Amino acid sequence: MIAKPKKNNTKGGNTMSELNKRKQMILKAVIDAHISCGEPIGSGLIARDRQIALSSATIRNELAELTEMGYLSQPHTSAGRVPSEKGYRYYVDMLLHEYGSTSREIQGLTEMLNERTSRLDRIIDDAVKLISTLTNYPAIAVRSFSGKEAVRQFNIMLLDEHSFIMVMLINESRIKSKHVITDMSLDEEAAVTIQKSLNNHLVNVMPDSMTYAQILELQSSLGIYGDLTSTLMKNIYDTLNDGEQPDMRVEGVDRFLEYPEFTSVDKLRSVLEMLSTRKGIIDMVENADSDEVNVYIGSENPADAAGDSTIVFKTITVRGRPIGAIGVVGPCRMDYSKVISTVEQLSTVISEMYESGRSLPGGAKDKHGGKPEDE
Repeated sequence: MIAKPKKNNTKGGNTMSELNKRKQMILKAVIDAHISCGEPIGSGLIARDRQIALSSATIRNELAELTEMGYLSQPHTSAGRVPSEKGYRYYVDMLLHEYGSTSREIQGLTEMLNERTSRLDRIIDDAVKLISTLTNYPAIAVRSFSGKEAVRQFNIMLLDEHSFIMVMLINESRIKSKHVITDMSLDEEAAVTIQKSLNNHLVNVMPDSMTYAQILELQSSLGIYGDLTSTLMKNIYDTLNDGEQPDMRVEGVDRFLEYPEFTSVDKLRSVLEMLSTRKGIIDMVENADSDEVNVYIGSENPADAAGDSTIVFKTITVRGRPIGAIGVVGPCRMDYSKVISTVEQLSTVISEMYESGRSLPGGAKDKHGGKPEDE
């Protein structure tokens, strides 16, 4: 699916319906040709397109009007046209048809990812390498959104009559623990009861999204230790919201050098600073639409101060919970059709691998599927 960005990401004051079919056809032809060759496109090249049965004079007039409307620009008086940021936005929102991947393509992505992945906690890391290879653009992967983690397994270690260690498995490489002190008298039987109740009711659940009914169920399952419910919830919530930042990985930065848009030292420096700073991209990913492919073109990209790049990414969700995102960074002259479809399909493959139980974040099965895999 080709997704449209949030309304406040769309630049320009004109409505998307202002272009008639002829202008849409010519604009698409110009952008397709420019994406392919990287050069300004003249009326002669468009006239040779068999799908456009118009004279060169008519095409020149349409190009001039599209330029006046802000969809194209002309680098030099005698040169052809190149798409503007507004033109690319119209192209992405209105002119790209839904990409229909075949079952063979989807199966191919699944097989490639399976071949690369040896550990469950490396799925997204391996996916970012694959997406960079498939699209020939630098790729990004964000893992474990801050404050949006859930526990995959709880273990309770009794220390003495009034305290215990609550161990929380987040994923195969991340374990958090909390020392819990209580006025209640505890023994090994109590530790077993608490551990069982937590694993039955809080595994794969966001603590801050639990309903009152779910909390009552947890309290009931704790039996005579029900008064510990609020203490347990507070400690879990505090531990999962301890201010840690999500991790972002970048793959294929050297691919920037393959595109003439980044031969300028200043432009290359700007995009490299964006990737090295990371916070701007992470903030954008965390606040983006999690159901669609997000496309930020040029100045729409708040992480790039110079506005010379485009970011395309999609959140990876497991049972409705975001666990990360994968995407591509490149020039505004990007092969949007290929990039959007690849990001869409690969994120779907990753989500399905997790959903199926083959791979949950952290290697843990869901609460109906048994215990975590051994390391």
